[in-house]
Amino acid sequence: QTVKHIPGNIPVIGDAKRGDIGNTAKAYAKTIFSDFNFDATTVNPYLGFDSLEPFIQYPDKGIFILCRTSNAGAVDFQSLRCVEHDRPLFEIVALKAREWNVHDNIGLVVGATYPEELKLIRQNHPDMPLLIPGIGAQGGDPELTIRYGVDVRGEKAIINSSRQIIYASRDEGFAEAARKAASKLREQINQYRSTRTSL
Repeated sequence: QTVKHIPGNIPVIGDAKRGDIGNTAKAYAKTIFSDFNFDATTVNPYLGFDSLEPFIQYPDKGIFILCRTSNAGAVDFQSLRCVEHDRPLFEIVALKAREWNVHDNIGLVVGATYPEELKLIRQNHPDMPLLIPGIGAQGGDPELTIRYGVDVRGEKAIINSSRQIIYASRDEGFAEAARKAASKLREQINQYRSTRTSL
């Protein structure tokens, strides 16, 4: 019902974070892309390629693979150094995502709350779209996020802010407050984008 209210020219990402054995993943992919008609979704790579393949096989849909998420507990696993590759796990996820990107429909989720890791991922994957959560309530810095997250043209970054906008006000004027919060963030993003591309 929510998706039906969104104008057709606005891409809709289903933040589902799915990742399961192949047959189950196939059902999830069908539900998310065919039944709910999302334009893109987030997926969890922990089970490996066969758990993501059903999503990737929709060439006209976007898949954002969890890479370096914005939450504090992300360090529990994502920062672990893998001896065989001499890299942290999140970097290996990014390399695998690039390898699997045969339809050019894969991006990465990289949190604004870890700007140095965001910078590293953008440097190593300059053409890959990034979905960047963590601005607002989680404390990510908008300026650093744009500086490190966008590509050389000031593009390929989707900046997400949820609670800062949804809960801008809890009174009867919540809708107008949310609109103002979203507009203010958009202005910030565009200001930093213009600065970034002029460097």
